Amino acid sequence: PGSRREAARLPPRGGGAALILVVFGPGGVGKGTVSRKLVERDPLLWLSRSWTTRPRRPGESEDAYTFVAKDAFLDRAASGGFLEWATVLGEHYGTPTPDAPPGHDVVLEIDVQGAEQVIEHCTGVVAVLLVPPSWVELGQRMRGRGDRPEHVASRLALGEHEVERGRAIADEVVVNDDLDRAVDELAAIVARARRGVDVRARPKEQDGRAT
Repeated sequence: PGSRREAARLPPRGGGAALILVVFGPGGVGKGTVSRKLVERDPLLWLSRSWTTRPRRPGESEDAYTFVAKDAFLDRAASGGFLEWATVLGEHYGTPTPDAPPGHDVVLEIDVQGAEQVIEHCTGVVAVLLVPPSWVELGQRMRGRGDRPEHVASRLALGEHEVERGRAIADEVVVNDDLDRAVDELAAIVARARRGVDVRARPKEQDGRAT
């Protein structure tokens, strides 16, 4: 668990205020890829780029995160520049306070700790838990992107706990077994929220995978 400043309060939905789509889940599940594909499809969505102190992985896009030194990260945290932040496996991750263009809804791609904070302190939030089809496949994905074996083991152990916590707070659960299908499901969730459908009143998907 990481140290965390209290999340900032954003204006409520209505009167042009933004919907906040929180896409969260365990490390390696594909939150970043799914979120970027969703935003590419919908011109009225704006993706907040998270900050991190971890090094960029081989082959990882430069815009996947804002990669910064720990001093720079902690300076921003001390000045209240993050909506939420946490320390995970020794590295800091933070979501800058959103500054979306007028008329845009916000997409936050964060971990379960961040999701808990945003849900508690912000209004207009729709929280979507992204889970892998299996823990075996998640481990393969992480090894395939170059993660060290000990890091994979730590992430998988943490991930099971994160999914358990995440199911308790999620409005929807999406299984990322196919990228296009996962993006389709997220787009449908956004469409329902924009129509004013209360997704919190919908039965949450109880998928047996990755449990």
